[in-house]
Amino acid sequence: MRRVVVTGMGAITPIGLNVEEFWKSVKESKVGIGPITQFDASEYKAKIAAEVKDFNPKDYMDPKAAKRMERFSQFAVAAAKEAIEQAGIDMEKEDPYMVGTAVGSGTGSLQVVERNKERILTKGPSRLEPLMVPMMIPNMASGNVSILFGLKGKSINVVTACATGTHNIGEAFRTIQYGDADVMVAGGAESAVCPTGVGGFAALTALNTTEDCSRASIPFDKDRAGFVLGEGAGVVVLEELEHAKKRGAKILAELVGYGSTSDAYHITSPAEDGMGAAMAMKNAMKDAGVTPSQVSYINAHGTSTHHNDLFETRAIKVAMGDVAEKIPVSSTKSMVGHLLGAAGGIELITCIKSIEDGYIHENVGLKNVDDDPEFTLNYVKDHGINTDVDVCLSNSLGFGGHNATLAVRKYVE
Repeated sequence: MRRVVVTGMGAITPIGLNVEEFWKSVKESKVGIGPITQFDASEYKAKIAAEVKDFNPKDYMDPKAAKRMERFSQFAVAAAKEAIEQAGIDMEKEDPYMVGTAVGSGTGSLQVVERNKERILTKGPSRLEPLMVPMMIPNMASGNVSILFGLKGKSINVVTACATGTHNIGEAFRTIQYGDADVMVAGGAESAVCPTGVGGFAALTALNTTEDCSRASIPFDKDRAGFVLGEGAGVVVLEELEHAKKRGAKILAELVGYGSTSDAYHITSPAEDGMGAAMAMKNAMKDAGVTPSQVSYINAHGTSTHHNDLFETRAIKVAMGDVAEKIPVSSTKSMVGHLLGAAGGIELITCIKSIEDGYIHENVGLKNVDDDPEFTLNYVKDHGINTDVDVCLSNSLGFGGHNATLAVRKYVE
């Protein structure tokens, strides 16, 4: 089986428009949540979100190209550009059919649907935007990255709601392992802070309706009351080890495991016993050839909803056994909210930076761990931890029962 390494990373987030800014903000425990500015949310139950600020697509791509993309695709291209540049991929020196794309989006563009529904009602169907469909569909995150950077290999968009980014990276990992590509640009992008997105999730009673931004996304806290909708993109460059070494690339970490399961239980709730998520973690560790005692850190899905945080806690206990309560656990969503299809990409980048810097971030805003007697894990609280980090697990759980876990470790020859 071919070894797969990470050689580039790119991030567009509510707390930074590149990986360096994002990670600096993470180490400062910065929270990127605020009042919604992208539409008038005064009549909505949820009035806050984790929005990307000061993003100008013209800084990343030709203005004409940007106009033909919706915001989620623009995020995907911007993050991919950073990742490809860090990796130093020169497409003139690559076989383009061995460089692929797997950048997912859970929703695509709800905004283009909103605009064109209004056009139908006010101006009639003949006035729909000509590019409505190609701007709307989720696969255009991957499609636009492929087109703009000339990546002619496998181009896919796995859509699994909140597990989208993790599944895309996992499937890209498998693609390289089995020789279908030498390089894959992989991750997720999302931008659903709009009336349909906020209203829909609020109707589902999934969103926290508080207006206290510091106490809105608080995974594992007894006062948690729903997630906060976020937006952004997280993209990595995955590369076959010998290919990376041959061109002298700097190796950031090694992706060593991928586990994927389904709860087959409920359209929104994780399985109560946590077995689906536990098996995803177990399978990722088996794939990686590591034991629970070798895991330095778990980046939890940690949405700040009652069901997720309890059932994921159960899952971690099942998967990690006797060492479960020793492993530091934290959720990046405590700072950036829930990026839906982009969450897995950003959270894997967090794990890689944890390995590089020897730093595990806290659950920002966590004051009082849920007093349910099941909440006995090592939820990182009050401040981050400076420690050697070798193996990380990154969990993602999506509506529909989709579970995915990635295992990444410090690269050793």
